Amino acid sequence: MDPGRDPRPLRARRLTAAVTPRDTSWSAAHAGARDAGLPFPVSRWTDPVSVRPGVRVTVRRATGRRAASGRPGVTDVIGTLVSVDPLRVRTGTGPDGADTVELIPAADVVVLKTLPAAPVRTSDIRAVEEATAAAFPGTSNTWVDGWLVRAGDGITERSNSAVPLGPGAGTSPVPLDGIRDFYRRHDLPTRLLLPDRLGRPAEPLAGAPGVDRGPEIIVMTRPLTDLPPDQPNPLGARLELLDRPDDAWLSLYHFRGRPLPERALRLLADRIDGELVFARLTVGGELVAVTRGTVTAGGDRRFLGYSAVEVAPSHRRRGLGRLLTAAMLHWGAGEGADAAALQVVAGNTAGRGLYHSLDFSEHHRHRCLTLPDG
Repeated sequence: MDPGRDPRPLRARRLTAAVTPRDTSWSAAHAGARDAGLPFPVSRWTDPVSVRPGVRVTVRRATGRRAASGRPGVTDVIGTLVSVDPLRVRTGTGPDGADTVELIPAADVVVLKTLPAAPVRTSDIRAVEEATAAAFPGTSNTWVDGWLVRAGDGITERSNSAVPLGPGAGTSPVPLDGIRDFYRRHDLPTRLLLPDRLGRPAEPLAGAPGVDRGPEIIVMTRPLTDLPPDQPNPLGARLELLDRPDDAWLSLYHFRGRPLPERALRLLADRIDGELVFARLTVGGELVAVTRGTVTAGGDRRFLGYSAVEVAPSHRRRGLGRLLTAAMLHWGAGEGADAAALQVVAGNTAGRGLYHSLDFSEHHRHRCLTLPDG
């Protein structure tokens, strides 16, 4: 070999020639980065509204040097986000006990990714999904080879889908014949709810002809050890906790913007294996916001479930959602829950922002597949 010839493949040599030492574009593309309207790229797995001071992050940044491969060198900075613009990350404490904060120029950022407060294990995902299933049991349930198969109002996914909650279901073939038989007997479509990791064996079905994929649902959690303080209440809203929803409560609630049939509404009030409450806010005697709260078991923990949130259109963006959420967190803690869990459609930017601001963080995601008749 000619000793003066660059031994690297031609493609690598072209990449080297095409980038400057601080060009982050090649690395960003391979790191799954995207432009989310922030001063720097974020991971495709990071919700942009979650990028706020106080969250744990990892920032891949350019070093200004070449790696041995000839590509731009990068390094990872892991710590707590102090500020977004300028980007500052607290990485630890120095010998004198003072915080060590790294200032990272936005132009050097390859990708930023938020991190959960603690690593999320597969058993943690199962526990949250178990608690959610207990909060929405449907009217008919059975187990099929590790899958909890449920039928209820025929509308909402949580009580009308099969979910893999058994310990071995996430690594075993999907028992489609048994699941289809159940839904055929109940005159319902076959619907699978697939949480991250747990639903992996069924994921290839998403590409089959005739399969309808539902919206991506973000499951968010937060511990109940540090509850939020009293929230501003400029309207003087009054909180009421009901054992059962009255007609006014039921008339305000909608599922993804649409009213539910009466039977589906009544199922929300059916008894569950756990605690159940219907909260509402009134202003001057007028009903302005409602929600449904549950405390159910998942694994060896107890979770506050927070759902069916609705604010009257005339009173939105006035702090009532925040007020109601904080009230439910206090109620759940009083009922023995050690964590809270909720679900929000990935496209609901305002909802995600509200929950992030109240210290919820993304735990995992799930989605539903509705299969064609077969």
